[in-house]
Amino acid sequence: MASPEPLKYNGYGEIITVENCQKYCDQVMSEVEKQTGKQYTVYVAEQYRIEPAGGRNFLIKVHVGGDNYLHMIVYQPLPIGGRCCTLRGVQEKKAYDPLEPFM
Repeated sequence: MASPEPLKYNGYGEIITVENCQKYCDQVMSEVEKQTGKQYTVYVAEQYRIEPAGGRNFLIKVHVGGDNYLHMIVYQPLPIGGRCCTLRGVQEKKAYDPLEPFM
């Protein structure tokens, strides 16, 4: 498992390919399904970027089956750990779409 890149304090950091952000995706899955109007049987975080923002914004690329992906922004408030994450935005994408901020 790769260790995360250093955070940038002026936007999102580099793309990180690890599975430890799956827990944040799982916390907002019902809201994602509500906003997209779809239910997902495949829902696997593959990449993410972090932006410090009075907590952390996670920009996450999630595989949802076939060539279909979601890009979503999930906010984790301070103090990091016990508090729930919130979904700030979600977009439907394809595998070839780069993981770029959209809000």
